[in-house]
Amino acid sequence: MTEQLQYQSGFHNHFSTEALPGALPIGQNSPQKCAYGLYAEQLTGSAFTAPRHQNFRSWLYRIRPSVVQSAYQPLENNSVHTAPLDKPAADPNQMRWDPVSLPSEPTDFIDGLFTIAVNGDAGTQAGVGVHVYTFNQDMTQRFFYNADGELLFVPQMGAIRLRTEFGDIEIDNGEIAVIPRGVKFQVCRAQGAEAARGYICENYGSPLELPGLGPIGSNGLANPRDFQSPVAAYEDLEGDYRLVAKFSGRFWESKLDHSPLDVVAWHGNCAPYKYNLANFNTINTVSFDHPDPSIFTVLSSPSDTPGMANLDFVIFPPRWMVAENTFRPPWFHRNLMSEFMGLIHGEYDAKAEGFTPGGASLHNSMSPHGPDAETFEKASNAELKPHFIGDTLAFMFESRYFFHPTPAALNADFRQRDYVDVWSTLRSHFNPSQP
Repeated sequence: MTEQLQYQSGFHNHFSTEALPGALPIGQNSPQKCAYGLYAEQLTGSAFTAPRHQNFRSWLYRIRPSVVQSAYQPLENNSVHTAPLDKPAADPNQMRWDPVSLPSEPTDFIDGLFTIAVNGDAGTQAGVGVHVYTFNQDMTQRFFYNADGELLFVPQMGAIRLRTEFGDIEIDNGEIAVIPRGVKFQVCRAQGAEAARGYICENYGSPLELPGLGPIGSNGLANPRDFQSPVAAYEDLEGDYRLVAKFSGRFWESKLDHSPLDVVAWHGNCAPYKYNLANFNTINTVSFDHPDPSIFTVLSSPSDTPGMANLDFVIFPPRWMVAENTFRPPWFHRNLMSEFMGLIHGEYDAKAEGFTPGGASLHNSMSPHGPDAETFEKASNAELKPHFIGDTLAFMFESRYFFHPTPAALNADFRQRDYVDVWSTLRSHFNPSQP
């Protein structure tokens, strides 16, 4: 497989790419005999009869079809969970976690997955799972695919390489990648990283798409041209391999006598993609009031109720703050939507301490939250001049469904059990004689 990473740009565009000249058939998808003795295989990421703009499929021309494998056998995994959870019930308490420690023993991506919370029901294709990953060993003999949902990778520490059927994708801090449901891949360290840590949102619902822009117009937020999919690359290797599948909440394993990354050519619009968050065109206020976080939405998975997302992926990137006579950090609020937040690097402007890169917080539907006492006092008395927030990149997985933390996350030694105390020193400033 070629070591030089190459990409083609556009969001859900129909791409055509081949690693050998003439490997892609012209004019039809499944000729009687494919070039180079390849097999034609279709991957569909939507129902066959989905509307054209929501119909996702790719044709893969590979050395061996995916059916060349052994029977699946159950594979025990106690650290990854899928919605719905029987216990515990969703919790209205505000929660926060420190970063997960890096492994001390050799650990690959699959063994380094840990579920923080889930919502909805994967069986009905609604909701999401939120995981963190830590690993210090590349996947070499194992490959993975997820039948329960697409995977949104948000690296926090250490660059990673996603070796997929479609080609390679490399992402680092400040970039994201999405692997569609069912795509086979490996996760490896990149650029000499000794270990890697990050967040994953497993989207059970409709595939992520760009949000509508409405009055913002044509050029705000994330632009389609900045999303990149890999070009075809392949390896023709025989050996003792394992294919791990996440299917209906359980892990399964099949034996292979070859690498499944043997796609010589492909075309279609159901493919992995990456995006550099620095390309996000941030929209902000230039008059007064702190705007809703919806203007920071990068990708969205709609639900059956317009305006209420199954999942919104929202970022809080470097930006100017220029609002007049306005409390500039996020105000105190109670939302219908539930919010899981993470910090990629720097500081988040609504918290003075305790929310560190690699950490996370959870504020479920209608649970009050907002700036801590120190941030409130500082922002209430700050000089209101144009201010650039530079060293920061936080994100939010926002969903219409309650998040259910897993028992392991609730009992984890890195959970901050005193998180609610950050608001305990907020005092009354009420003075009826002084408007």
